[in-house]
Amino acid sequence: MKSQFNRNRKKYFFIPFGIAALLALVSYVVMLLWNNLLPEIMNVKTITFWQAMGIFILCKILFGFGKGGGGGAWGKRHMVERFKNMTPDERHEFKERMKEKMCGPRRPNFDNN
Repeated sequence: MKSQFNRNRKKYFFIPFGIAALLALVSYVVMLLWNNLLPEIMNVKTITFWQAMGIFILCKILFGFGKGGGGGAWGKRHMVERFKNMTPDERHEFKERMKEKMCGPRRPNFDNN
Protein backbone atom coordinates (compact mmCIF):
# COMPACT_ATOMS: atom_id res chain seq x y z
CA MET A 1 0.00 0.00 0.00
CA LYS A 2 1.43 3.35 -1.02
CA SER A 3 1.70 6.11 1.52
CA GLN A 4 -0.08 9.45 1.15
CA PHE A 5 3.24 11.19 0.42
CA ASN A 6 4.06 8.86 -2.49
CA ARG A 7 0.64 9.40 -4.07
CA ASN A 8 0.91 13.20 -3.92
CA ARG A 9 4.63 13.53 -4.60
CA LYS A 10 4.06 15.82 -7.61
CA LYS A 11 2.02 18.19 -5.48
CA TYR A 12 4.74 18.44 -2.83
CA PHE A 13 7.43 18.87 -5.48
CA PHE A 14 6.03 22.27 -6.53
CA ILE A 15 5.69 23.78 -3.03
CA PRO A 16 9.30 25.13 -2.86
CA PHE A 17 8.90 26.66 -6.31
CA GLY A 18 5.65 28.32 -5.27
CA ILE A 19 7.28 29.75 -2.14
CA ALA A 20 10.23 31.05 -4.18
CA ALA A 21 7.87 32.61 -6.73
CA LEU A 22 5.84 34.30 -3.99
CA LEU A 23 9.01 35.63 -2.35
CA ALA A 24 10.20 36.97 -5.70
CA LEU A 25 6.86 38.64 -6.39
CA VAL A 26 6.70 40.28 -2.95
CA SER A 27 10.32 41.41 -3.26
CA TYR A 28 9.57 42.95 -6.65
CA VAL A 29 6.57 44.82 -5.21
CA VAL A 30 8.70 46.07 -2.28
CA MET A 31 11.35 47.27 -4.76
CA LEU A 32 8.77 49.07 -6.91
CA LEU A 33 7.11 50.76 -3.95
CA TRP A 34 10.44 51.80 -2.45
CA ASN A 35 11.84 53.16 -5.71
CA ASN A 36 8.66 55.01 -6.67
CA LEU A 37 7.80 56.51 -3.29
CA LEU A 38 10.70 56.88 -0.90
CA PRO A 39 13.34 58.70 -3.02
CA GLU A 40 10.98 61.66 -3.45
CA ILE A 41 9.47 61.57 0.03
CA MET A 42 12.52 60.87 2.19
CA ASN A 43 15.41 61.58 -0.19
CA VAL A 44 16.86 58.03 -0.07
CA LYS A 45 18.58 56.01 -2.80
CA THR A 46 16.81 53.49 -4.98
CA ILE A 47 17.34 49.81 -4.20
CA THR A 48 17.90 46.64 -6.20
CA PHE A 49 15.75 43.52 -6.27
CA TRP A 50 18.08 41.69 -3.88
CA GLN A 51 18.10 44.61 -1.44
CA ALA A 52 14.30 44.63 -1.51
CA MET A 53 14.28 40.89 -0.76
CA GLY A 54 16.65 41.49 2.15
CA ILE A 55 14.44 44.28 3.52
CA PHE A 56 11.37 42.05 3.24
CA ILE A 57 13.04 39.13 5.01
CA LEU A 58 14.42 41.43 7.71
CA CYS A 59 10.95 42.88 8.33
CA LYS A 60 9.50 39.39 8.59
CA ILE A 61 12.14 38.40 11.12
CA LEU A 62 11.71 41.57 13.19
CA PHE A 63 7.92 41.96 13.04
CA GLY A 64 6.72 38.36 12.73
CA PHE A 65 5.24 36.12 10.13
CA GLY A 66 1.57 37.00 10.50
CA LYS A 67 0.46 34.40 13.00
CA GLY A 68 -2.75 36.25 13.76
CA GLY A 69 -4.91 34.76 16.46
CA GLY A 70 -6.65 37.85 17.80
CA GLY A 71 -3.83 39.22 19.92
CA GLY A 72 -2.75 42.81 20.22
CA ALA A 73 -5.10 45.67 21.04
CA TRP A 74 -8.24 43.75 20.12
CA GLY A 75 -7.32 40.87 22.41
CA LYS A 76 -6.82 43.22 25.35
CA ARG A 77 -10.17 44.94 24.75
CA HIS A 78 -11.85 41.56 24.51
CA MET A 79 -10.33 40.42 27.81
CA VAL A 80 -11.24 43.67 29.57
CA GLU A 81 -14.83 43.30 28.37
CA ARG A 82 -14.97 39.70 29.60
CA PHE A 83 -13.48 40.75 32.93
CA LYS A 84 -16.09 43.49 33.40
CA ASN A 85 -18.90 40.97 32.87
CA MET A 86 -17.60 38.56 35.54
CA THR A 87 -18.95 38.35 39.03
CA PRO A 88 -16.51 39.10 41.89
CA ASP A 89 -16.20 35.36 42.61
CA GLU A 90 -15.43 34.62 38.94
CA ARG A 91 -12.83 37.40 38.92
CA HIS A 92 -11.12 36.00 41.99
CA GLU A 93 -11.11 32.48 40.51
CA PHE A 94 -9.76 33.83 37.22
CA LYS A 95 -6.96 35.72 39.00
CA GLU A 96 -5.98 32.62 40.96
CA ARG A 97 -5.82 30.52 37.80
CA MET A 98 -3.71 33.20 36.08
CA LYS A 99 -1.31 33.32 39.06
CA GLU A 100 -0.79 29.59 38.70
CA LYS A 101 -0.15 29.84 34.94
CA MET A 102 1.96 33.01 34.86
CA CYS A 103 5.52 33.08 36.07
CA GLY A 104 7.68 36.03 37.08
CA PRO A 105 6.70 39.49 38.29
CA ARG A 106 4.66 40.48 35.21
CA ARG A 107 1.02 39.72 35.76
CA PRO A 108 -1.90 41.33 33.92
CA ASN A 109 -3.81 43.93 35.88
CA PHE A 110 -7.42 44.00 34.67
CA ASP A 111 -8.74 46.14 37.55
CA ASN A 112 -7.33 49.44 36.25
CA ASN A 113 -9.54 49.61 33.15
